[in-house]
Amino acid sequence: MYDICIIGAGSAGISSAVYAASRGKKVAIFEGDAIGGRIREVSNVTHYAGIMEIEEGNSFVERMETQLRSYPIDLIEEKVVKAELTGDVKKVYTDNECYEAKAVIIAGGTSARELDLPGLKEFEGKGTGLNAARDAQTYEGKDVFVIGGADGAVKEAIYLSKFAKKVTIIHFEDTLGTISEFLDALVKKNNIKVRLHARLFAVEGETCADRIILEDVHTGKKQYIEAPGCGVFIYAGSLPNTQLYPELEKEDGYLVVDKHQATNIPGVFAAGDICAKQVRQVATAVNDGCIAGINAADYIDGK
Repeated sequence: MYDICIIGAGSAGISSAVYAASRGKKVAIFEGDAIGGRIREVSNVTHYAGIMEIEEGNSFVERMETQLRSYPIDLIEEKVVKAELTGDVKKVYTDNECYEAKAVIIAGGTSARELDLPGLKEFEGKGTGLNAARDAQTYEGKDVFVIGGADGAVKEAIYLSKFAKKVTIIHFEDTLGTISEFLDALVKKNNIKVRLHARLFAVEGETCADRIILEDVHTGKKQYIEAPGCGVFIYAGSLPNTQLYPELEKEDGYLVVDKHQATNIPGVFAAGDICAKQVRQVATAVNDGCIAGINAADYIDGK
């Protein structure tokens, strides 16, 4: 029996674990993938208060993991497959075990939205299914294509431009949806081209991605771009990992929480990108985790 079980060891989960453990609670945190969550896939972390000038996603995660392991927190590196959240005793199931707790914090984050387009599965790892932090150097001197026009896509395009021969940003809107800081950096890059009101239609090749097909969203006209051995980096948004929690209130698939990060079930809290909210950044995830960890501890003390 734990005081608190935390599902997900990303920024929000680690933050909530540290705050709960600091209040003397017996805490277990579950992670079935890599510790740190999707922040590991980011080339660099920006705008976080007090951060180093250059902070890679991996180094940021390494420091969070060091902090996590400095507390008496049980890190259970197993995937959660089921959760029973009603009643005074909550149950969290993995493939190997059932764990019980007085409170649960759900910090499972989001998963990248996958596009169902010809060639993406066929060339996964051979030109598709890539992320900039891991794969940028593999495509040094080659043409790369970044699908998406929001902050994350543009930031990674700027990073990729340090390695690639040419970077093409492909966005279906008529303007990029990114902040002025990234736009200013973008215009200074001679090897970045922006293709607006265009969608990726397909990826083709022999043994790897060698050409892409674009579709103009206004006219429907197709364009073939030859780029032997190219890399296609897709940043098409995210989907919340809420499938395991049908009993929790949701908004557009995201968990609804109050100012205490509490859900509609007593003793169940949620934190981070999995929550319905306006802003999803590492700073807001850490903030959510702080609030959830403190209020979960207070919930137990009040019982």
